[in-house]
Amino acid sequence: MTAAPTFDATIPESASPRVEFISLSHLNPSTELEPIPTRGIDLAYFRKYVKALEDGGYDYTLLPYGANTADSFVVASAVGQLTERIKPIVALRPNTTFPLVAAQKLATLDQLTEGRAVVHLISGGSDAEQARQGDYLPKDRRYARTSEYIDLLRRAWTEPAPFSHEGEFYRFDDFGPGFAPYDAPIPISIGGQSDEAFAVGGAKADVFSFWGEPLDDLRSEIDRVHAIARAAGRTTLPRIWVTFRPIIAKTDELAWQKAHEYVAKIAATYEKAAYGKQRFQQGSPQNVGSQRALAFAAKSELYDRALWTKTAAATNAGGASTALVGSPETVAAAILDYVDRGADLVSIRGYDTYADAVDYGNTVLPLVRQELAHREATGQRGTLQAEHPGNYAPEYAGFATAGQA
Repeated sequence: MTAAPTFDATIPESASPRVEFISLSHLNPSTELEPIPTRGIDLAYFRKYVKALEDGGYDYTLLPYGANTADSFVVASAVGQLTERIKPIVALRPNTTFPLVAAQKLATLDQLTEGRAVVHLISGGSDAEQARQGDYLPKDRRYARTSEYIDLLRRAWTEPAPFSHEGEFYRFDDFGPGFAPYDAPIPISIGGQSDEAFAVGGAKADVFSFWGEPLDDLRSEIDRVHAIARAAGRTTLPRIWVTFRPIIAKTDELAWQKAHEYVAKIAATYEKAAYGKQRFQQGSPQNVGSQRALAFAAKSELYDRALWTKTAAATNAGGASTALVGSPETVAAAILDYVDRGADLVSIRGYDTYADAVDYGNTVLPLVRQELAHREATGQRGTLQAEHPGNYAPEYAGFATAGQA
């Protein structure tokens, strides 16, 4: 376990004055804890899930994309009509939709939701997954394509007259003006931890996303993104999105018991050929984010206040998988540690998907927001982050041994 930071009542300059919360919309009750053999949409469950996010106070929901999953544009449109406030984030791979068509679809969604649309561009971290839909560009060129794609999205939304384009990846004549968003260009997010991802995201993205990492390591990555943005002449820096998979219970002790029960179930799920070995690459992952997650897991299971890496190891870092473990107060305090290091958007989605979404909305989100309101009113931290000074997970050591037996 890494050393705990010393409690300090002052608020770091890097701390975001307002943090927004993201979840992920699930289409059916299948989870990594209890997989259900289905590829379909359980409409009643989906409606219940989206309502829980709206009622729970989340700001965004991500609609994921995969070669064999539901279409993210269509699902995002459904979310927009089932909610009044939540902003749907369309996960989009540039190889699947021509940029001018994507601009049209996103602007349509933005109009239908009165300005709530967001897009998260996935350049593609796995050659095998990209090839499933006919994309054979090498990874570095995929990010170059994303760079050109971002430029064309923004031009399609803002150019007042027709324009032509001849680039490395796209060519067209006399397009436009395109269908406009509701009232402003749609925010564009990208992620990744390769050099190419940093170069494109720092220079052009509105939001840059990370998986949960140790605090000091993440702060270094944020500094890198912002330095690239400044070097590109940007005056507005990319907002930072960080994703965690919290495991919470009434007390820290109960949360750690649950965490070890969960990781055993998750490991068993990913060992099944129909789930893990076909869906996620075995051996060393190709994408840098997964490589980093596995390296952190190999070095230590626990970092800082509550960051647990054993879930990442169990899934071969097949997507966002690092956990925050503890009581709602401990997890909220851990999230605030990341806010203090520069996180603007925090994605929290659980392994027990629906139940966790409800629990986070009832407990974790209010605690974080109460602390931020206290800071705004007083200019000082509250007491939440001082609860375990110097001893961030007192029950962990005992349960680690039991969980590994």
